[in-house]
Amino acid sequence: MSEKLEILNTRLLAASRRAVFDAFAEPDQLKHWWGPHGFTNTVPEFDFRPGGKWRIVMTASNGTDFDNHATFEEIVVPERISYVHHLPMHVFTMTMTFDEEADGTRLTWRMLFEPTEENLQLEKFLAAANEQNFDRLEDHLQNQTGKA
Repeated sequence: MSEKLEILNTRLLAASRRAVFDAFAEPDQLKHWWGPHGFTNTVPEFDFRPGGKWRIVMTASNGTDFDNHATFEEIVVPERISYVHHLPMHVFTMTMTFDEEADGTRLTWRMLFEPTEENLQLEKFLAAANEQNFDRLEDHLQNQTGKA
């Protein structure tokens, strides 16, 4: 059995663990920050339970739609979410952990892929895209706090 390709991103966010968790767990929040810079989203399906299906349609700034399909594997509120991403490309398992720290919440994304040539070529792109995702989440959380 071959070793999996791992992409690991982590960031300390100045928000409560529950606020960070809910930003993903609530589709009305998720659609505002998911994906790299320049994307907008619709969430036509979000069955937030183990075995539940998740679809998010990410629309690039040029109008191209990316219809993503995933299945939730594990949900431990507000500590961990794990899902398998099936389509449209690069099948992977994502585990998100939400750890309380003195200054907020440490969000960690661990993506595991088969080490195919295509996935190895995508590694740096995906790691950078995840950082953009974290930027958008951070902005979203700051805007949510401002509304409280």
